[in-house]
Amino acid sequence: MVIRLVPMSNDFEIVEATIDEIHDAMKAGELSSEALTNRYLDRIKAYDQDGPELNSIITINEEAVDRAAELDKELNENGFVGPLHGIPVLVKDQAETADIRTTFGSETCLDYVPDEDATLVSNVKEAGGIVLAKTNLPDFASAFFGHSSAAGQTKNPYDTSRDPGGSSSGTGSAVAANLGTVGIGEDTGGSVRVPSANCNLYGIRVTTGLISCDGHSPIVPRQDTPGPMARTMTDMTKLLDVLVGYDPKDEWTGAIAQIDVESYTDYLNEDGLEGTRIGVLREAFGDDDNPRAASVNDIVESALEKMVDAGAELVDPVSIPDMEEQIGDTVVYEYYAKLALNDFLAERELPYDSVREIYEAGEYHEDLDLIESIAHMDVVPEEELDFWRKTVGQESFRRDILETFTANELNGIVFPDVQVVPPKISELGDRYTTANYPTNTPIGAQSQCPAISVPGGLTENGLPVGVEILGIPYNEHRLIEMAYAYEQAVDTREPPETTPPL
Repeated sequence: MVIRLVPMSNDFEIVEATIDEIHDAMKAGELSSEALTNRYLDRIKAYDQDGPELNSIITINEEAVDRAAELDKELNENGFVGPLHGIPVLVKDQAETADIRTTFGSETCLDYVPDEDATLVSNVKEAGGIVLAKTNLPDFASAFFGHSSAAGQTKNPYDTSRDPGGSSSGTGSAVAANLGTVGIGEDTGGSVRVPSANCNLYGIRVTTGLISCDGHSPIVPRQDTPGPMARTMTDMTKLLDVLVGYDPKDEWTGAIAQIDVESYTDYLNEDGLEGTRIGVLREAFGDDDNPRAASVNDIVESALEKMVDAGAELVDPVSIPDMEEQIGDTVVYEYYAKLALNDFLAERELPYDSVREIYEAGEYHEDLDLIESIAHMDVVPEEELDFWRKTVGQESFRRDILETFTANELNGIVFPDVQVVPPKISELGDRYTTANYPTNTPIGAQSQCPAISVPGGLTENGLPVGVEILGIPYNEHRLIEMAYAYEQAVDTREPPETTPPL
């Protein structure tokens, strides 16, 4: 197949452009990857560096345009090299990228350039994708918010006085603002789903081990998992297909043999809600007496009505035994970070070998209370009874969740991703901290269950609200069926007004 590429037509609008639309234009000879990449770079300059100054990008890949030109040549000569051919991808700066600076959001790593790609970055490249830029995150992914010592505060494009959510804050803000086609985040406690909710995106936290964490700075390996973030379910699922797979560098991926899914795109079924039973977890809703929560609840109630219209049956309410107590009793961040993150730092040529050294040097963002907690973890985790009690508690928590699914014959459990609207940046570290932020994302994270965030819509004040659908381990395909059917029924995705077409 020979395709003659011409300069990008002014008629092709990249705002909200999907992978399929881009590829159709490439096949028609109306669009080159090089022109597309340059257009995204123009938007980064106009909206991330100037204009609203979203500050979602830490590092731009200086070789992105050259790589795009190479892919255009390959397309002319041999056709598409893979499912992401010529697609500019935004990558959370938690993933190592060969020959591109990787900071992990920390000012201590501003000069760190890895020799090797993280496994998922290699997967993206092999699929024909282009690493366009690395996105902001709180130091070592240690918060639900968008501030880092490496780059400062990222803004929410729907209201630049508000936070985009974290820790995949830069990816959430940048994908929502159309600074790239799709993006990659990472989720330990909710770090894909919180920014997806706050930025009106689709994002999935997969069962731990479905996607390799090789080359990612860790916090809790039993909870850590990268994940795709996108403006549509189809784009999110296409990226998921590229990321999923066994990796001998990550022992958690050994369980992937349980998966009998050739492609998750096979489950993009517009009738995917027909005949499903959806449990409504009322205990995860915020207090209606709180206006910040009431507006969220209204959006979620509307989403539930749309699910019913699309064929779902609600089981309302359902309950997870002692949910709040179990969430509190299964928090293991400090213990595991002391083990995993310190080892990760020590294995690399970085200025400091431990979080404690970074803390003592004062080289971290001042509002990151989790960094301080990790630094003050003076015990040997494996020698602490509490370490094992909390770890085993996660297994018990998962069993109780699965019991709720089975006893009620459920296909999914629905609740708000976050109980309140995106917080103002001025409230971070004061009204809201990582420890008290009212997010429900730990339910999936601390049980290693998959969960998908879908856009519920915008409040009267134009603030995004996310709706979370929780599933059972290794049933991501069922979540995708339900979420895609929901998307077809509601079409709640709206681009932010702060970043219009250039």
